[in-house]
Amino acid sequence: MSASNAKVLSTGPLADAKAKWMRLLEIKYQDPNGVERTWESAERQTRPKGCDIDGVGIVAILEKPTGPEIVLQKQYRPPTDKIVIEVPAGLMDAGETPEECAIRELREETGYVGKATETSPVMFNDPGFCNTNLRMVHVSIDMSLPENQDPRPQLEESEFIEVFHVPLSSLWDECKKLEAQGFAIDARVGTFAEGIEVAKRFRLS
Repeated sequence: MSASNAKVLSTGPLADAKAKWMRLLEIKYQDPNGVERTWESAERQTRPKGCDIDGVGIVAILEKPTGPEIVLQKQYRPPTDKIVIEVPAGLMDAGETPEECAIRELREETGYVGKATETSPVMFNDPGFCNTNLRMVHVSIDMSLPENQDPRPQLEESEFIEVFHVPLSSLWDECKKLEAQGFAIDARVGTFAEGIEVAKRFRLS
């Protein structure tokens, strides 16, 4: 996958009538001192009714004899004009639980079949900018299962995703190498990698 094959062609304002995924808002609020202020915010328009999150991020772990490995993806993202290193992720469908969403999205984007083992509290991606939120779902992938021997993604026509995996023990160093090669690191990947390093440094395990 080469960044030269995907690139931004133009940018410009987006009219509300043309927006399918989000909208811009001006929020009037009162600060702790009672002063009225305004805030510019983006808001997703895709959250299912009655659901408390927009989507899920997936911490998918391959259980290998040589040690656990995390499933990652390379995907071009126009807002960064770069290929981004990400965890599998996706938006909620109506009536789904976060765990069901994670299992579905993992299979669609990577071909792997896994089992949800833990779900995080609700996390906000960038609360100073938008209301987008998610839950991180941890998924264990049993590599002995027949369906995981030759995983095949079920991508949509507009999706271009390259799947790879990295040993958890070297994830932080791999993030540094990938950034040096020109990739952008999604905050969920970088924060997870940094958390592993902090745990090592302070011997929390």
